[in-house]
Amino acid sequence: MKLTGARILLECLLEQGVDTVFGYPGGTILNVYDALYDYRDKITHIRTAHEQGAAHAADGYARSTGKVGVCFATSGPGATNLVTGIATAYMDSSPVVFITCNVGENLIGRDSFQEVDITGITMPITKCNYLVRHADQLADIVREGFAIARSGRPGPVLIDILKNATAEETEYAFLPREKHHTRGRLAALIGRASHDMTAPEPDIEDIDTLAHLIGEAERPLIICGGGVVRGRAHEELAEFAQKVDAPVAITVMGAGGFNGRNPLTTGMIGMHGSQASNMAVDACDLLIALGCRFSDRVALNPATFAKQAVIVQVDIDRSEINKNVQTSHHIVGDVKRVLSLLNERIGQKDNKAWKDYVFSFPTETEYELTGEALTPKQISDIVARTAPWDTIVATDVGQHQIWVTQHFHYDYPGQLLTSGGFGSMGFGLGAAIGAKISHPDKTVLHITGDGSFRMNCNELATVAYYDLPIITIIFDNRTLGMVRQWQTLIYNQRYCETDIKKEPDFVKLAEAYGLSGRRVNNAADFEAALKEALTCGHGYVIDAVIDVDEKVRPMVNGGDHITQFLLN
Repeated sequence: MKLTGARILLECLLEQGVDTVFGYPGGTILNVYDALYDYRDKITHIRTAHEQGAAHAADGYARSTGKVGVCFATSGPGATNLVTGIATAYMDSSPVVFITCNVGENLIGRDSFQEVDITGITMPITKCNYLVRHADQLADIVREGFAIARSGRPGPVLIDILKNATAEETEYAFLPREKHHTRGRLAALIGRASHDMTAPEPDIEDIDTLAHLIGEAERPLIICGGGVVRGRAHEELAEFAQKVDAPVAITVMGAGGFNGRNPLTTGMIGMHGSQASNMAVDACDLLIALGCRFSDRVALNPATFAKQAVIVQVDIDRSEINKNVQTSHHIVGDVKRVLSLLNERIGQKDNKAWKDYVFSFPTETEYELTGEALTPKQISDIVARTAPWDTIVATDVGQHQIWVTQHFHYDYPGQLLTSGGFGSMGFGLGAAIGAKISHPDKTVLHITGDGSFRMNCNELATVAYYDLPIITIIFDNRTLGMVRQWQTLIYNQRYCETDIKKEPDFVKLAEAYGLSGRRVNNAADFEAALKEALTCGHGYVIDAVIDVDEKVRPMVNGGDHITQFLLN
C-alpha cells in the first residue's frame, strides 16, 4: 500500500514495538507530527520543555528498560539541542534512535531557515547516522537504524529526514522485526558499508584459558563494568562471583550489575573508589574486568594499575581491548554469553584468606556525625531505609553523583541512571522522566546538586504537565561542589567562579510549576520531607542544605597510583 514518508516512519516504529516517543515539534517535522495525530492511541508522545530534556528522557527510558529509546526533534536549533544528549548516550553505550527532520531537498545547502548539517555534526558521537532524501529509502533505514542501535555494543543512531521525504508517497509493506537484516539492499541504496548486527561469539579457547587462570589464581578480583548492566548479565555475574569466591569492585556505570548488598561487593573503584576496592586492585594476582573500558576515572595511572596481576578484559567491542590498559588475556564477546560459558567450566573455589585481607579495608567511607548539620551520608541512609528497595535513581553530575553511587546499594540493572562517561550536568531530570514514563509503578528519585539542577530545572514543567510523581533531592551546598573540592585540594583554595552567591528559592520554583517543595537542613526534617514526598502523589522538590566544604571521600588525584589517596 502507498503511504507518506511520515506514516511509513510511524509504521516502522510500530514494527519495532515502540510505544513511547520523547520530543519537541517544529516546522520541518510537522508532517510527522500531523501523522502522529492519527497514531496517538498507539504511540504516546511526551513533549519535554527542551530538546535536550527529550534526549535525556529517551536515554533514561532506554537505560531503565533495556529497550531502544526514541526521540524526535525538528531541524536547526532543535537538532543541535540534542547534541549533548546524543554524546551522553554514545559515551555510555545507550541505545537511542534520534529522528530529526531537515529542510526540503530544494533548500539543502542554501543556508535556509533552520537548516543545519546534523549528520555531519553528530558523526563522531553516533554508532551510525543517515540522511534520508526520499521516502522510498525510509523504511529500510529506520529498520537498520534500530538494529544497529541495539546490536553489539549498543549506542545512539541519528536519522535525519528531509521534509520532502516525509510528504512523498511510496509503497510500504509490513516487515516483522526478525527480518530486519536488510544490510545488502540498504548498502546499495545509500552507499554505506554494511554493519554487523550480531554480537561476536566468544572464542572457546579464550574461555578455557580464562577458566585455567581462575583455577591457578590465589587473589582474584572482578570488576563489574557498564557492559554487565547493558548486557543484563547480573544473574550470570552473581553465579560467577560466588563460584570464583572473588571480591567484586564496581564502576559507576556498573552499578546494579552486581548486587550492592552482596557480601562480595567491595564498592566503587577508582578516583573515588573505596579503600577495599583500590587496595584489592593493587594486590590481586588475577584481575577480570567485565564490560569495563578502564577509563581514566578507574585506571588513573595505567602504567601502575593492577601491576601484580594477570589482567583479563572481557568486552563486546574489540576496539576497547588494550586501548587504555594493556591486558595479558582478553575475550571479545557479549559478557552474558561469556559468563554463561565460564560458569559451565569452573568449580567452586575458596579464597577466604584473600577476602579477609580485602575486607579488612572499608567498603564505604565512614563519616563522623557532629552537630545537627545535614550530611550527604545521612541523606543516603535515610533514602535507603525510607524509599522502596527497587527505587530508580537518576542523577546529575558532581559530588552528589558520587555520594549516591558510593552509599546506595543498587540491586538490578537500570536502577541507577547517571552520565558516567560524558559527565553531563542536566542529565538527571530528563532521565528520571524517561524512567518514570516506562516504570509508572516504581518510585523515581532525581538526585542533583544546586549547580546541576539549574541546568535542567525547566523540565519541572514536564513533571507537572504529565503529573509525574518524581522526587527531586538537591544536595544544596551553594557551590559547584566537585570543582570546589579540586580547588581546595589541588589549586591552593583559589575559588574562581565556583561559589553560587545568589541562587533561586527552589521551593518557590517548584510551587511556581504547581508542585510541592520543602527546604531542610537537618536529618529529622529531611526524613519528614521525604516521607511526605513519597505519599503526596505528585512532583516534589526537597532542597537539602549541606555544608559548602563537604567532600567526596576517598579521592585519588588523576594520574596518581590508585592507592595514593588524597582523602581517606
